[in-house]
Amino acid sequence: MIAGFVIWSAVSLLLVGIGVWCWRSEKTVGFYTGVKPPEVTDVRKYNRSVGKLWFVYAVLFELLYVPLLIPVLHHSGILWFGLGTPVITVGLLIGYHRVLQRYRKV
Repeated sequence: MIAGFVIWSAVSLLLVGIGVWCWRSEKTVGFYTGVKPPEVTDVRKYNRSVGKLWFVYAVLFELLYVPLLIPVLHHSGILWFGLGTPVITVGLLIGYHRVLQRYRKV
C-alpha cells in the first residue's frame, strides 16, 4: 500500500506542477492536448483560474487514496478510489468549461 501511495502522490505532485505552470504562464494556456489555446479577454485571470482548477484536482486526487491506507477501510476504499477518480475528472472538465465561458472572447 505504501508504494502505491508514493506513486499516487507523485502523480498528484505532477498535477500540482501543471497548476503552477498554468498559474505562472504569460501566454494563454491550453487545456486539451492538440487544441490551440482559446482567445481570452484576460490572459492572467484565465491562466490563474485554470491553475486553481489543477490545484483543486490534485488535492482531491490525493485524498482519494487515503482510505486505502486505513486497513479497516481498505475494501470500501477501493470502491471510493475507483468511482471517485472519474467523478473528479468530470468535475475538472465542467470547471474548465465554466472558466472558458467566463473568459472567452466573443
